[in-house]
Amino acid sequence: MDPSNPNPSAGTPAERLVVIGQGYVGLPVAAAAAERGYDVVGFDVDEARVARIAAGDSPVEDITDQRLAAVQSTGSYRATIDPADLAGFDIAVVSVPTPLSSGAPDLSYIEQAARTVGGHLRPGACVILESTTYPGTTEELVAPILERASGLTAGRDFGLGYSPERIDPGNPVWHLENTPKVVSGIDAASLAAVQGFFDRIVDKTVAVGSPKEAELTKLLENTFRHVNIALVNELAMFAHELGIDVWEAIDAASTKPFGYMRFTPGPGVGDIACPSTRRTCHGRSSRPWARHSGSWNWPMTSTTTCPSTWCGDSLRGSMPAACPYAARTSCCSVWPTSATPATPASRRRLPSPPNSFVWVPTCERPTLTSLMPTSPPELNGLPSTPANWPGPLQC
Repeated sequence: MDPSNPNPSAGTPAERLVVIGQGYVGLPVAAAAAERGYDVVGFDVDEARVARIAAGDSPVEDITDQRLAAVQSTGSYRATIDPADLAGFDIAVVSVPTPLSSGAPDLSYIEQAARTVGGHLRPGACVILESTTYPGTTEELVAPILERASGLTAGRDFGLGYSPERIDPGNPVWHLENTPKVVSGIDAASLAAVQGFFDRIVDKTVAVGSPKEAELTKLLENTFRHVNIALVNELAMFAHELGIDVWEAIDAASTKPFGYMRFTPGPGVGDIACPSTRRTCHGRSSRPWARHSGSWNWPMTSTTTCPSTWCGDSLRGSMPAACPYAARTSCCSVWPTSATPATPASRRRLPSPPNSFVWVPTCERPTLTSLMPTSPPELNGLPSTPANWPGPLQC
């Protein structure tokens, strides 16, 4: 984006943009695009929110009332609850939530948004999904809905892509415009349309090969944040029990110039999209031990069940150097007490949580079913040889 040219489209007809969802992701996109010369319609099903925006009262802390009033006064932005106002768009950005419902990501908002957009889709237009979701959503869920609603074909008649949102609400330094934006498309023309749009409203775009890579990028970012905040929260509780000043330890660790990133204890994980990330990954995994880890107590990588502070580096020495699994184990594995490891001497009582053991693996591997109170149908008939093992829990 060239700051010296606030309206690169001056002298040409304004492209029509619709943004579905006027929350903390959609409204900043709408406002930035309106400032860059687009004719923007912000659509939301929340009547109270739309009424609030129309009154000049921003529901999003990153968009001030003054900035909202400025784009409204020029006529370049308006909010609506009427789907008919979406007609004739050139670009549609879908920024709707994917909350958890019964333990799984609720994609109904994406589906409804795609049906609404599809009803007004015309040849040459481009649809961009920003919502946090599993890899494959854009091509396997959104594309078919758009095609059914419009009678057009994705790629041939209209562009389609995915660009994960990276909004950090309230961050005084990083915001939409100066945060690099990952972009993707289902084909070269779609990528060009998606990247061309965001190049006008952000400083830098980063293109990836397909929507699946872009969707996985978002899950990777959320998982990294989720795991590290969970880890430092566990360490904070551990330090409290031992009378250690965790903040001093964090400050000291932060002086390391490589291989460390500072995270601090706090309530929650700091991102509305984070809670759905693990369930999203499990829902798309073909591995039964990953897909059902939350249902059958199958060991999974989680600082809630296996923080490395419970075992420590000292336990690594308990593993025989010749063990073929040694390279795959960072320190320990946590199993339910109903499990029966092959070598009882390798079990050690954990200080917390109760009724758990830490097991230092040896070359004598137990079978899959011996580690579970019940065997899910997906594991029936699965070979239990070491080569088929998912490997010990990585701490």
